[in-house]
Amino acid sequence: MKNILVINAHHPYPFSEGKLNQTFSNKAESLLKNKGYQVRTTQTADSYDVELELDNHQWADAIILQTPVNWMGVPWSFKKYMDEVYTAGMGGQLCEGDGRNSTQPKKNYGSGGTLTGKKYMLSLTFNAPEEAFNDQAEYLFKGKSVDDLFFPMHMNFRFFGMEPLETFASYDVMKNPQIESDLLRFEKHLNTHF
Repeated sequence: MKNILVINAHHPYPFSEGKLNQTFSNKAESLLKNKGYQVRTTQTADSYDVELELDNHQWADAIILQTPVNWMGVPWSFKKYMDEVYTAGMGGQLCEGDGRNSTQPKKNYGSGGTLTGKKYMLSLTFNAPEEAFNDQAEYLFKGKSVDDLFFPMHMNFRFFGMEPLETFASYDVMKNPQIESDLLRFEKHLNTHF
């Protein structure tokens, strides 16, 4: 891997301006550049060019999606980005349709990805504490993991033929932030996988 695309999916709100996700994005960019990687960045809340974003995805050996978790998923501005960019890429830039063909119309759904050999990594910021996950006794997630919650996002990247790197998560960022230690963990995570 030598080319990395960092997508900052934060959408600013008055109570959440996006400083933390920007800090993580900046950390990834500077650390990876210092290690000799080529890095491109995108902020999905800003304006973007669909064709340039498709080129960025084809250029990248790995994509880091830096996103807050809003209502158990990604912010609406990243969903809009996916609807525009990923739909435009279905003609071959990201996938060849849905992978099925006329000889087997009921088989191989989702296997048409053209980004095989490429990786992706989710880096998530949660209001939820870490203890809310992987514990059957916890009310909301009932023993589910972060990756269980983000199964649809994993499937989006798998649809393109990409393979996951281990997910990174920063927890309890609004009520009990541990930003300094989270950034150290993030640096270690990046150094492990890049």
